This record gives sequence, structure tokens and C-alpha cells, in this order.
Amino acid sequence: MLKSHYYDNLIEAGCDEAGRGCLAGSVYAAAVILPEGYDNPTLNDSKQLSRKKRYELREQIQCDATAWAVGIVTAEEIDQLNILKASLLAMHRALDQLEVRPEAVIVDGNRFVPYHDLPYATIVKGDGKYQAIAAASILAKTYRDDYMIGLDREYPMYDWKSNKGYPTKKHREAIRRFGISPYHRKSYNLLGGELTLDFQD
Repeated sequence: MLKSHYYDNLIEAGCDEAGRGCLAGSVYAAAVILPEGYDNPTLNDSKQLSRKKRYELREQIQCDATAWAVGIVTAEEIDQLNILKASLLAMHRALDQLEVRPEAVIVDGNRFVPYHDLPYATIVKGDGKYQAIAAASILAKTYRDDYMIGLDREYPMYDWKSNKGYPTKKHREAIRRFGISPYHRKSYNLLGGELTLDFQD
């Protein structure tokens, strides 16, 4: 059973991201504020849920949440910043868009950059411990999946509709054969192993 809140008597936003390990596409983060005393026993880490269940829960979260928002950082920004900074920036962008101002933030993982002067807690595997973080993980994952499926229509050779930009064998073989798209993260080891690509072409 996931816990309702970390802080007592504070409006807290749960944050999580999706897409850190991908070779292509933006990184997405979500911020979710759930009502006080909220309890949805079906909420869980998005990776533990079926695709169908994630999308069902997305609708429920968006209906039930006090506030929710999604923040995006592009592949170009990831290359400029590095993926850790980009992931944290995506969380800040999500928090910026919340229609209700949080009084505290809880984050999946062990790294965060303070958001204004709000208290915050980093919680390893927090998406399996706190409902607001689990809700954020579901929103970040499903909205990013939708985005990658959209990009797949433009670049079907990379099979993004299936791999969502992650480094599968088929994805890397397509990079070797076709080169990179404008959505690939040039700062990543796109081919794996010792092989490198020339990005000057």
C-alpha cells in the first residue's frame, strides 16, 4: 500500500521523470498534487503496470488530482546540459505549471535541485512508496510514450513506437544503417560498445 503523503499539513507535489535512458527524444517529468487523505490502492510505479492500466490511471489521476502538470526538456537541451540536469529542469518546468502552488516537493530518486525555497525530500524508489510520485511517474511515462509514438510516424525506421527511444538492438541497428535523426541525443553513446558516429555530416 502506497502512502498518501510524506509531509504533514503541507500541500506537497510528487515528481518523477521518464526517458532518462533513451537515445532519442525529450525527457518528460510530471508533478502531481493529490487531495489530502487521497487513497487509490491501484496506484503504483508505472514500470510495474501494464500499458492499458497506465492509461486508465492517467485519466483517473487527471480527474482526481488537485493539480497536475508535465514538463519537457528537449534532446538538444539534454546535450547542452547533461541528462541529470535536464531531468531536474523538466521537474521544475512541471512544478512551474501547477495551478495550485505546492508547499513541499517529494521526488523519486536521490537528486534534486531546490525549487524556490520549498522543503523537499528525495526518496529512492519513491514511485513505489508514495501515491503522488507514482501518479507523476504514470503521467510522465504515458505522455512521453505518446510523444515517441508521434515521432515514429516521422521516423519509422527506428521503431520508436515499440522501443520509445530506448537502446534496443533494432534501434541501434537503424542508427548504423540510417544515421541519426534530429531527435537523437548526440551526447549519448548511440551505437554502444566502442563505435562512434560523426555528427559533422
